Amino acid sequence: MEIDGQCHCGYITYEAEIEPEMVSICHCSDCQRLTGSAYRVSTVAAHEDFRLTSGEPSIYVKIGESGNRSLQYFCPRCGSPCYRTGEGDPPDEVTIRVGTINQRRALVPTMQIWCSSALPWVEDLRHFPKQQKD
Repeated sequence: MEIDGQCHCGYITYEAEIEPEMVSICHCSDCQRLTGSAYRVSTVAAHEDFRLTSGEPSIYVKIGESGNRSLQYFCPRCGSPCYRTGEGDPPDEVTIRVGTINQRRALVPTMQIWCSSALPWVEDLRHFPKQQKD
């Protein structure tokens, strides 16, 4: 599936080819802190199928418990987290943040990972009141 996307302010833009069934929800504590939310929703593109089309992202290097480095790319203007890679040269894959993808309504998660770190209330959101705010 061809996708394109951008950060909140539009400074960072990209295009990619993805497999739409490769969308996941990560509940790990790193993703919670890096998003400022309960979990992160991402999809994966092969490095050769990802093209940055405008802007120059800033990079934050996260050192995992394994000692591996995870490069977190974000917009230096609005702060939106856009994607991540490993440290290979080039990296094997690019993990794209679904919230930045223009076609995100067509992407449905097919798996959840690091579920032991999930916040207890994320299993069922149906009981929370809904409001439409403009």
